[in-house]
Amino acid sequence: MRTIVVKLLVLATALLASVAAQAQQAEGNWLVRVRAIDIMPDHSSDAGITAKDAVTLNDVIAPEVDISYFLTKNIAAELILTYPQQHDVNLAGAGKIGTVKHLPPTLTLQYHFLPDGQFRPYVGAGLNFTKFSSANIAGGTMNVDSSSTGGALQAGIDIKLGSNLYLNFDIKKIWIGTDVTLARTGAKVTHLNLNPLLPGVGLGWRF
Repeated sequence: MRTIVVKLLVLATALLASVAAQAQQAEGNWLVRVRAIDIMPDHSSDAGITAKDAVTLNDVIAPEVDISYFLTKNIAAELILTYPQQHDVNLAGAGKIGTVKHLPPTLTLQYHFLPDGQFRPYVGAGLNFTKFSSANIAGGTMNVDSSSTGGALQAGIDIKLGSNLYLNFDIKKIWIGTDVTLARTGAKVTHLNLNPLLPGVGLGWRF
């Protein structure tokens, strides 16, 4: 009888180990997250033709899709995507003077501290390439640069809800800047520092 019990325990242990290994493998190397983010620009601009901090952009709520690939259990590369977001351009004392769109795809390299835990915090750093478009400022009398390149930092946590489902909280700081110029002469009006903070919340799927 004792021999049978020992054999059953060994078999049960082996089965549990196999199930655990399969569950680990089932998570896969890919993690796709869908988030709602708040794009919160720095609200600052350099002194030029306008006074310092006279030109600002409004906050925007936007969707975001992030695609991560785990190079190891702890290290992942994440591509952060959305569609062009439109901001109101405001001038101190005058209010809204136009609109501009920007698209900031960002690539970060992340370190995940507890890759097997229920609570999985991470940090990341990388670069963004931002494309500006559809600028309509002061009746078309002003333009912005076509693109900007800058750094990016992020921190967040994935909370495991099911076998492959995660609740995600994330915050990013992205450095974005552009010159505002007069359309006719090209004279610099100011340098606009967007440098947005992007808090977000969403769901992730691991496969």
